Amino acid sequence: MAALLLLGFASGLPSQIIDAPLKAWLATSGVDIAAITQLSAAAMLPYAFKFVWSPLLDRYAPPFLGRRRGWLLITQIALIISIALMAIQQPSPNNLQVMTIIAVAIGFFSASQDIATDAYRTDVLEKLEMGAGAAVATFGFRIAMLLASGWALIAADPARPGHMSWQTVYLILAGLMSLGLVTTLWAPQPIADESTPPSLLAAVVLPFQDFFQRKGVVNGILMLLLIVTYKIGDYMVKGVSTPFLLEIHFSQTQIGAIQGGFGIAATIVGALVGGIVLSKIGINRSLWVAIGLLSIGIIPYWLLAQMSQSLTPGQSPSEALLLLAINAEYFCAGMEAAAFTAFLMSLCNRQFSATQYALFSSLMLSGKSFIVAPMGGIAKDIGWSNFFLLSIFAAIPGLILLMFLAPWNANDLEADS
Repeated sequence: MAALLLLGFASGLPSQIIDAPLKAWLATSGVDIAAITQLSAAAMLPYAFKFVWSPLLDRYAPPFLGRRRGWLLITQIALIISIALMAIQQPSPNNLQVMTIIAVAIGFFSASQDIATDAYRTDVLEKLEMGAGAAVATFGFRIAMLLASGWALIAADPARPGHMSWQTVYLILAGLMSLGLVTTLWAPQPIADESTPPSLLAAVVLPFQDFFQRKGVVNGILMLLLIVTYKIGDYMVKGVSTPFLLEIHFSQTQIGAIQGGFGIAATIVGALVGGIVLSKIGINRSLWVAIGLLSIGIIPYWLLAQMSQSLTPGQSPSEALLLLAINAEYFCAGMEAAAFTAFLMSLCNRQFSATQYALFSSLMLSGKSFIVAPMGGIAKDIGWSNFFLLSIFAAIPGLILLMFLAPWNANDLEADS
């Protein structure tokens, strides 16, 4: 569990480095919101396609540390180098090409690390440990995200005396990835680590064949659709939340302090409550609770957008509402992640865990890559209030699929695997 906690931290850090801090860096450098969301979406593309190269991580093992830990070490070294390269950039509205390339590289190595991390977690946990393991890994992941977004925004706030440059902040974040290296070296070896597919072709074909044989073709397709649609509304909000809060005149320090302080507490509580709820009511009902909470968590952002319309130029809405919005977002996300991570793990066969989990999580993150790209332009066209309402109603497709795949009173989805 200690290894899963720290590996969750190492997994969350690079994914956040190309999210909120990068958006704030670009926004304060004069880059337009549409360009920001496009760059962010490009950086997230590797997450949507990581299933393409995941069979390589199932089939081949590096000559050190075994199949899972060996790939973890390689990707973590590559991430430290890539983040350090990001630290020496100087973004401007007319000079985003190099930064985009580096952001995509960070996304690629981060997605590859996630393949190995998710497979390691799936292989090392027994069935009864999955709920606790998912909660612990989610906790580590969220702590890294909140540290990067909270501390980074405060440290680089130009309105704060003695603030750091974004370059210095990113160098420190690169150094924090060394925690992942240390953890990889002492993490326990999974028993199933050497159970590799017999060939690369088998590593590509057998995971898909195995999944549809166990679930059935129709149910399998519907489950994949559920994975795609489950978090669309949440991704819509996450894609624009930092530029939105800056646009309505909250400072980086205000946002960062709440994310890094109260947000951490909300995430801890959310992940722990999610693990407890999961153990009490099972995966099916936890998915219903989580998708409902994700939609409810968007409402404070809609209220912020409504309130900002009646304020004088330069005035920000109530900081109490900002506190509510960020805490609700992170509490609900912590609960949701525990439930959905356990659900995805339950769908995997350990022999193909890297490829199958990568496919599932790639589908889940496809919304973040493809849907987020135009969100900045849509928000500009329809206004922030309408945008957040649209995000709330984006939960409807997931709710409809849950009615067929995971009725409230039915057995858990993984029962037949």
